[in-house]
Amino acid sequence: MGIEVNFEGKVALITGASSGLGARFAKVLAQAGAQVVLASRRIDRLKELRAEIEAEGGAAHVVALDVTDYSSIKSAIAHAETEAGPIDILINNSGVSTTQRLVDVTPDDYAYVMDTNQRGAFFVAQEAAKRMIARHKGDVRKQHRIINIASVAGLRVLPQIGIYCMSKAAVIHMTKAMAVEWGKYGINVNAICPGYISTEINQEYFDTEQGQKLIDMLPRKRVGTPEDLDGLLLLLAAEESRFINGAIVAADDGMSVQ
Repeated sequence: MGIEVNFEGKVALITGASSGLGARFAKVLAQAGAQVVLASRRIDRLKELRAEIEAEGGAAHVVALDVTDYSSIKSAIAHAETEAGPIDILINNSGVSTTQRLVDVTPDDYAYVMDTNQRGAFFVAQEAAKRMIARHKGDVRKQHRIINIASVAGLRVLPQIGIYCMSKAAVIHMTKAMAVEWGKYGINVNAICPGYISTEINQEYFDTEQGQKLIDMLPRKRVGTPEDLDGLLLLLAAEESRFINGAIVAADDGMSVQ
């Protein structure tokens, strides 16, 4: 028996959709039939992505979102549901990092990473979940999905990005807490922990001598591509994943088990 993943009639909100993994997640879900809502601060980039998705026959909307601003979160999700309808799937993807030793971290550095990666991710998920819970009303047929994008750095400490590691470890524990509390409302909350993935943001680094040394230390001496996460994304977003809740799934080519 074959299983065909189809998201026709589903609305998916993707934060951090203006580039990198977020943009890829949006394209994949749109290709699978979902109506996608693209959210980030970079509206011009979102409009370009919307045009790409629509050119391929998909449906996309654009909303401005700053996950460090609580009022922006509430207004963006309200706008998303006004534009596209109730959110069925949230891809909680916004994230930032800094590179430095822990002794050099300033309060501004700490706030910059934590406000986006942990606090922002929490309140985006909370606002989406409030609306999902209100619609549930005991109907076990209603299924919702929240997929938090954590990192292999939340599973093991990596040098020079200690604050980022701490923030993503918090996202992992946050995912488990949400799964426990919200599962009874038909909301499955899971996390993807990508390893090193090559995107337009970091490709230049991987081409440097230092970047090549890092690649040589990886289990199979390679970095991934955004496409390498497609299957996992579709699985966790699909109704067929109804029995997967609170899972923390590493997609890192074996890095976290070294």
